[in-house]
Amino acid sequence: MTSRMKNKNTSKVNYYPSALTISCSDSCGGAGIQADLRTFNAYAVYGCCALTSVASMNNSRIDAIQNVSAQLVANQIDTVLEGVPLKFAKSGILPDAEIIRAVAQSVEKHKLKLVVDTVMFSQTWQKYTEKNICKAMQDTLLKLAYAVTADIAEAEILLDCRIKDEQGMFEAAQKISERFGVLAVVGGGKFEKNRYTADAVAFDGALYQLRSPVLKNCRHTHGASCTMSAALCANLALGAEWDDALLEAKTFVFGSLVEPVRIGDETEVMYPPETDYSEHISLLEI
Repeated sequence: MTSRMKNKNTSKVNYYPSALTISCSDSCGGAGIQADLRTFNAYAVYGCCALTSVASMNNSRIDAIQNVSAQLVANQIDTVLEGVPLKFAKSGILPDAEIIRAVAQSVEKHKLKLVVDTVMFSQTWQKYTEKNICKAMQDTLLKLAYAVTADIAEAEILLDCRIKDEQGMFEAAQKISERFGVLAVVGGGKFEKNRYTADAVAFDGALYQLRSPVLKNCRHTHGASCTMSAALCANLALGAEWDDALLEAKTFVFGSLVEPVRIGDETEVMYPPETDYSEHISLLEI
């Protein structure tokens, strides 16, 4: 996105805007800390990080993962905040309940405005995480969050329910928003004969539909949820209102899927787009 790349910062703050990502290191660079920092940089937001785990992985599988201690995760956050007066953060992979509680304590201590990506509930990560992660998230971190992003499968785990249709998506988003007092985004729905994809959005008692065109045969989606939440966090750090930040984040993800880069004979990956696709994205109150 040329108009949003480095050195095009239009922030209203007096210092260079910064944001913090709290997540796993993806050795292939497609998701996790690497995707978050790449997204921050695309918006000219200075990126700081706190690693929660290190994964040996590529765009299709995870071979191994080693968690960082909860104490070291908290220490990373505390040390960053001593030197950088940032207010916005996003969390991704938080691989055990102790780390979740440590992050929650840090978020409360530093009064961070947090975007929670519930990617740890996905099928890819479930076998690497503890069974009590969901309860730890519900009891601590989600109550402190500003926004929560989830796909349908993650929302089902979070709410212990089944989502069968569009109405179920909106009900799930509404329940998440009301239960935790957050901006809730539940993504992954395709409706009206696949002409567009729709995310269900709930905030402050209202429901919205976040639309983008369907991209057929799109297989390079690794890191999409990380990128979405990171873009939302970056735009909040730039001073955008929640609806503009959400529209911009969806636009960025859509553009990253439309304009992948090839890093191998058969490997394409998401990458910050050069074109502005905002005319294709809409947020409609329902």
